[in-house]
Amino acid sequence: MPRYVTVIDSTWNVSQAFAFMSDFSNAARWDPGVLAAQRLDADEVKVGSCFDLTVAFAGRKMTLRYAVRSLNAPHQVVFAASTGLLESVDTLTFEALGDACRMTYDADLRFKGIAAVANPLLALSFRRIGDRARDSLRSVLTSAR
Repeated sequence: MPRYVTVIDSTWNVSQAFAFMSDFSNAARWDPGVLAAQRLDADEVKVGSCFDLTVAFAGRKMTLRYAVRSLNAPHQVVFAASTGLLESVDTLTFEALGDACRMTYDADLRFKGIAAVANPLLALSFRRIGDRARDSLRSVLTSAR
């Protein structure tokens, strides 16, 4: 399964970073590959909260519905999306570093079914996509809050 893992040290405290990142509609603010992001409920983020992310993927637009699979505030949140074509699981883990924090972003993305033969190619492009998102996210999480 194509996987991308990155660690970002943030100037934000763990609660601030967790609150921002657990609202996945903020992905459009830090991931250049996300064209639009929308939260589908107005309540506190919890297990089952859903977000629609429209992404540029393989030269076309695709909307993925991510749901919070697990939540352990303010330490970890897991998002998952599944379509007939692919499955995505993003695990975000937060660790306090005094008044700042460290976030580990672990993303698994894979094609399903007959398309699974393309997973090695997906792994190559996933690295480039992940690097762009990491750089943008690092800029956001080290800016004044």
